[in-house]
This record gives sequence, structure tokens and C-alpha cells, in this order.
Amino acid sequence: MPQTMTEKILARACGRQSVKPGDEVTARPDFVISYDFPGYTDVFFKETREDFGIEKVSSPERFVLFIDHMVPAAAPKEEELHKITRAWGKEQGVPVYEREGIGHQVSAELGYATPGAFVVHFDGHVSQLGAFGTFAFGARKGVIESFVTERVTMTVPATVKVELLGTLQPGVMARDVFHHMVRVMGPASCRFKAVEICGPVIDAMSIEGRQTICGQAMFLGATTMLIAPDAKTMAYVAGRSKVALEPVHPDPDAVYEQVVRIDVSSLEPIVVVPPSPANTRDLKDHVGLEVHTGYLGSCASGRLEDLRVAADVLRGRHIQPGFQLHVVPTSKAIMAAAAREGLIEVLVEAGAFISSPSCDYCFGRIATMSDGQRAVSTGTLNTPGRMGSVDSEIYICNAAVVAASALEGRIADPRPYLAEAAAAAGAAA
Repeated sequence: MPQTMTEKILARACGRQSVKPGDEVTARPDFVISYDFPGYTDVFFKETREDFGIEKVSSPERFVLFIDHMVPAAAPKEEELHKITRAWGKEQGVPVYEREGIGHQVSAELGYATPGAFVVHFDGHVSQLGAFGTFAFGARKGVIESFVTERVTMTVPATVKVELLGTLQPGVMARDVFHHMVRVMGPASCRFKAVEICGPVIDAMSIEGRQTICGQAMFLGATTMLIAPDAKTMAYVAGRSKVALEPVHPDPDAVYEQVVRIDVSSLEPIVVVPPSPANTRDLKDHVGLEVHTGYLGSCASGRLEDLRVAADVLRGRHIQPGFQLHVVPTSKAIMAAAAREGLIEVLVEAGAFISSPSCDYCFGRIATMSDGQRAVSTGTLNTPGRMGSVDSEIYICNAAVVAASALEGRIADPRPYLAEAAAAAGAAA
């Protein structure tokens, strides 16, 4: 029976030869990933013991915890939460990673993004592990089931196949590609479905770009998004993978609920306008709009290629007086690599404020906006109040747009700056 990647991974996880969309299955996750957050992990720990009488989780090597929100703690109750997480991890023999970066990224760096693996989290952005051929989805409070029984009950989703065709133009990044997918397909087009994404655009794209696209699957309504492993994938996971599994590819005659083909050859940089992540617009239609702050970071877009393109725009220039540019690398490893390349120096000299990796800028705990302010952001959401006042506005865009807008104090097209940087690099060569 021909199967998609999703069907193959879930069939193995529940010990069956095959599954089909609509099947109710009980599958054993290879990994259970969480970050500590009020109302989630603290509740899981309490319920596991008090409601189910379980003192020790089974197979603790399957679990991993991250402290990547409220870092550093700004109130005693935040540090109390971290203490609970550290203590539970020590008691259970479960690793706790703190101040290493945003867990979705660090999970990949540590080898939890194993091709063919089945991963659960309560946060849907874990879908970015799909860039490595991992079926990773956010089960919300259903994650407690895996703490108690080692398994999760779920319905096998139908799969939508998306082929990305053409070649990306200069200044167009993975963020633009994903949000264009939302514009073409619709924000509920893949509701409760898995998405397998492929095509020459994906083949040419970096691992980082693939992570950016897969991590936003929820904004298509999707359960998760996967990319079949290739040479780039295998090179990244070599020596990292936590478990030995056969990489999974879809069968050539796999049956998809729908096949969507999108040519991005003429795609230009985009901007997602408030108040919804579904509002994809052409950047050119918003150039010149005054903005007051910029955020370059998050689990979606704070990786090396984002920092590099921002440095290309900002090198030798200075941001607009009064503009606040916050740059937050996605992990400590990325921050260190950026420092070695000299990117941090370029960004600091341009006037950016560089912060250690944290989720806190993305959900407005740090660098909050007041009434009437506007931000350009590579964060994950632009809903009212996400980064401060409900009367502030967030315009989501790629890292180059954030950098160019910081220079001008208005939403700006980065392509002239990038063309100048390319010319200078060519002359130097």
C-alpha cells in the first residue's frame, strides 16, 4: 500500500504495517519535548504524580526540557517555575537545557530532529523539525498522555503535497515563500492535515530556510509540515541523531488529499500586516510607512542566514536615531558562530541591541511597545498585544526588510542595499 511520509512514520510509531487518513491510532513518540511555561509543564508534573500516581516517567531518555522563556527571570514566581523544572528533570533523569537558546532550534542541534522520528510537544512551532523529515506536532495538553502512558492517541491526518517551483529572486527569503503559500492556499487550507513540501525551491534552499517554512505550518491550519531528507539533511544530522532510524520518503505513488503547485519565480518581498498572520501583502505597497522598532529573532528567523543578510544591509551604516533594533539569535551556538564571522560586530556598530537567545522578545515580555507604535518583526505572530500594547502594530517581514527599515525608520525595500553589498563583495573578490 503506497504511503506518504506521515503515514509511514505513524505506522511505525504505532507498530502497524500501514495506516490511512482517519485511522484512530495510539502511537509511541520517539521524543517528548517541552519548555517550562505556567499552566503546562508545571501542571504536567503535578498531574502525573497526583492524578495518575506515577512517580517516575518511563523511558526518561525520550524526554527533554528547555528553559527558554522568562530568561532571565524578572520576578520570583518565574524563577520558582524554573526551579520546579530543574528539580523535576533531576529527579526523573530527564535533561534540562537552560540558556542554550530557543528549544525548537536547540532540539535540532542536539539531535532530536531525527529523520523518520515521531515527536510531540505542546507548542505547534515544533513542526520546524519537519525540515529534517521528522513528524513533529503540537498536541497541546494532550502531551500529558505521553507522560503517563508513553503513547498518544491521535487521528492520522490526511496529507497535502505542496510543490514549490521556480527560482527565488534576490532579496526574497524563506519567510516570503511561506507567507506567499498562505496567500495562495488560504490560512485554513490545510486544517488538521499534514503538509509535505518539495520541489526545486526546497531542493535549493538551506536547512535554515526549510526550518523557517516548516515551523510556520500552523498558519496554514496544518498539524505539521515535512520535507523528505536529502544530502543536506543527512549531512546536518550525521553524528547528532539521538536514535537510529531509517530516513522516510514518500512512495512515488502515495495518495495525497491534494497536490498544490506554486511558482515563486516572480515573488517579491512581502509583509504580513496586522492584525492577522493571514494578511500577506506585497512589501512595495507598504514602503514608507513609519515604524519605531524592529525585532530580528524568534524560532522562525534568527538563524545565521538571517543575521548575515541583516549585516549585509547594515554594514557601514547606522540605524535611524530613535529606532530600536533588537537582534536575538535563535541559539547560543548560532550567536557564537555569528560572533566568529564578525556579524555581531557589524550589527552592534550599526546600533542594534543584541540579546542572548530567548523567546521573550517574541511574546512581548521584553522590549514591549506602547500605544501607537509599529514594529517590523521576524517573530511568529502579529496579533494585537503580541509585543505590548493592543494599540500597537506588528508588520511581519524577512530579516533584510527589518534591517533596511531600521536604517530608514520606515518600512523599506532591502534590495538596493543588498545589491550594493553584492557589488562591493564582487569588487573585493
